[in-house]
Amino acid sequence: MARTFDLLTLALVPALVPRAVWALLARADLVEVLAHPEEHGDLLPRAALESLRTGATQRRAEEEVRRARALGIRIVGRGETDYPTWLGWTFDPPPVLFVRGRLVAGEGERAVSVVGARAATAVGKAFARELAAGLAGAGLAVVSGLARGIDAAAHEGVLDARGRTVAVLGSGLDRLYPPENAALAGLIAREGAVVSEFPLGTGPWKANFPRRNRVIAGWGRGVVVVEAGARSGALGTARLALDEGREVMAVPGHPSFPGAAGTNALLRDGAAVVRDARDVLDELRIEAPRSATSKVPEDDLLARLPRGVPMGVDEIAARCGQAVPELLARLSALELASAVRRLPGALFVRS
Repeated sequence: MARTFDLLTLALVPALVPRAVWALLARADLVEVLAHPEEHGDLLPRAALESLRTGATQRRAEEEVRRARALGIRIVGRGETDYPTWLGWTFDPPPVLFVRGRLVAGEGERAVSVVGARAATAVGKAFARELAAGLAGAGLAVVSGLARGIDAAAHEGVLDARGRTVAVLGSGLDRLYPPENAALAGLIAREGAVVSEFPLGTGPWKANFPRRNRVIAGWGRGVVVVEAGARSGALGTARLALDEGREVMAVPGHPSFPGAAGTNALLRDGAAVVRDARDVLDELRIEAPRSATSKVPEDDLLARLPRGVPMGVDEIAARCGQAVPELLARLSALELASAVRRLPGALFVRS
């Protein structure tokens, strides 16, 4: 699309952040801005004005399109049908997104972000994985940042449940970060999407991540913070979500645990408590598909659970000979169907 190419051109102008792009376009038509940049010198830094005058940015945009096509990456501009609708309503949305995988039009209504600490505990990662599997089982898309810790666990939980997840990067799509999650990114792109607003070749620079976080915060209905210290970047995502009128939810933790300082502070300030996927659905007033709530899934796991006898995940895993991550996804689906109940202490009991 010609408009997308023009948006890409503006997005590549040196020192021109998305907020400045939209300030320009509030004043004049996109084509007019590119044709006569000198008329908007008060809003264009000197380097930006020179780049547009000489055609350097236009040539860079042409090269960016060629490189993206060679790598199987789409460039989606705001205004296209499958540009995330809710993200487009935010204060300063990215003019374009680089996409590997598939975007879904109107997805924001049934999308939620799950974020948390990179240096997460094993318990926190297991909870994030189980929570995301439950949300996916209820038909929600789960958005996160592909980071180590809670983010990666959330993506993995959705994959366990064969749902849809979106990974938002703070680098170019050809500079995946962290590199050890490259295989995970490949799996995500098969049914979901890996996206970035940053041009190809952009490294994972520190200044990129607050911009990445605003995309995560604005993609869907709300944000769930699973584990976060007092100065965690996940708290910034929560603040951005509040600024955009999104719901903010958090998982409580023991006051003595440093990784719960941030989530407990969010709860003190009014965030909704999240204990499982059902709490998220209730807070967002989203009904799970009838298949997930009105009918017990056909699952031989139930036959291995004696009625009325609480069992831990490890014990259940030993009985059915299945890895814990996949088991948690199955238990979440059964829980949504009211076939099993979760008890304190990570115990499950057949209803």
